[in-house]
Amino acid sequence: MGKKKIFVDTSAWYALQIIDDANHHQAREIFPHLFNKYQSFFTSNHVIGETYTLLRTSKGYQEARRFLDILRQSPRVEEYFATYQIEREAFDFLHQYKDHPFSFVDGVSFCIMKREDIQDTFSFDSHFPIAGFNRIGIDIPL
Repeated sequence: MGKKKIFVDTSAWYALQIIDDANHHQAREIFPHLFNKYQSFFTSNHVIGETYTLLRTSKGYQEARRFLDILRQSPRVEEYFATYQIEREAFDFLHQYKDHPFSFVDGVSFCIMKREDIQDTFSFDSHFPIAGFNRIGIDIPL
């Protein structure tokens, strides 16, 4: 195995699970390569909350619950709990990049990635490369 951690964003979690998502096929092609290349699928409590909410509102409780069950069962998923300090850094980051339509969860994710020295992400969100991160399998070949 190569690098230790890759950050997984809401867009990837959702695409992996939902067959009618526009990125589902691509996500299912990319994921096995990432599974072999990375030891840990790093994500945050904010991303998990956002993904659960998206699944709950768009697909119903069973799909949202399935997502939480999958995360809980996987020993390779590592959840980072954003602290008050990370959120303050995210506020500063979002202010610095006020011309970009980053979400609050994006800002928190970027600050966590910087703090944890993670450059690679599994995401279909175009904001990650704008913030200086590598979308593996999308912008950066596998």
